[in-house]
Amino acid sequence: MTIRAVVRGVGHYLPERVVENAEFEKTLDTTDEWIRTRTGIERRHFAAEGETTSQLAIKAAQAALADAGLTPDDIDAIVVATSTPDFTFPSVATMVQAGLGMTSGFAYDVQAVCAGFVFALTNANGMILSGQANRVLVIGAETFSRIMDWTDRGTCVLFGDGAGALVVEGVDAAGTPQDRGILAVDLHSDGRFRDLLYVDGGVSSNGVAGHLRMQGNAVFKHAVQKLAETAHAALEKAGLGPEDVTWIVPHQANLRIITGTAGRMGVPMERVIVTVQDHGNTSAASIPLALSVGKARGQLKQGDLVVTEAIGGGLAWGSVVLRW
Repeated sequence: MTIRAVVRGVGHYLPERVVENAEFEKTLDTTDEWIRTRTGIERRHFAAEGETTSQLAIKAAQAALADAGLTPDDIDAIVVATSTPDFTFPSVATMVQAGLGMTSGFAYDVQAVCAGFVFALTNANGMILSGQANRVLVIGAETFSRIMDWTDRGTCVLFGDGAGALVVEGVDAAGTPQDRGILAVDLHSDGRFRDLLYVDGGVSSNGVAGHLRMQGNAVFKHAVQKLAETAHAALEKAGLGPEDVTWIVPHQANLRIITGTAGRMGVPMERVIVTVQDHGNTSAASIPLALSVGKARGQLKQGDLVVTEAIGGGLAWGSVVLRW
């Protein structure tokens, strides 16, 4: 008998403030048409003053627990993927644990920027397979609006704030590609590409939060190639191929990257869940947000084969193949 980490529930939360592209026309040399044409983004959500990453994460977690029909006491562990924590320490995950009223188990953060949720979900899968935990709450949450340079039109129009969460649970399975749950994972990183996407601040460097810096064209080229490769690798590990995929649920960074990756995989866009137009790039939150929205739309159904893939600063990238 095989243990699989099965998605039990999913949820998300978006801040109330919606920022349309047209707002940027007031302060930047840009237009709604320019942003839409190059990125596919139409709007994004920004956290309110005083609204923190942990607060977004708690609300997404509550939604996922409600969807799963579970309480915080049913959870063994919390893993939060974020690059925009409330504080240097403690972790966002422990603040979520307290916010949920969960007094048992353990909680910690994972930092792999936009690939963070894929890495966090892989962590949860490993804990379930090893017996360290049986039910894990996996959250991606970000307030990237806090690290934007509002004079840089090449980056500040791309990002948004939000949170998404999954509850995954260990169940007995047959050990075949038809099992529900996580079937395969594939992770990579290459620190030589640090300068392509980074934040120019930090505790041990200059003691400031800093701003996001990105070489957009270079990141685009790496993204399309590496995302397609990691998705193919994970599918091969699962004993499956692109023809078996029901849905690609990619990191929502840029519609051109999403389209290019799907094309390289040979999967039509009709089988890709896209939310970037409404959320912008929410970094580690983008995949769980898209999964939650996809379920709410009625797109994701039990038994569907889902491929998630993401790339972020580091560079770090990877994918997860799971059956819903």
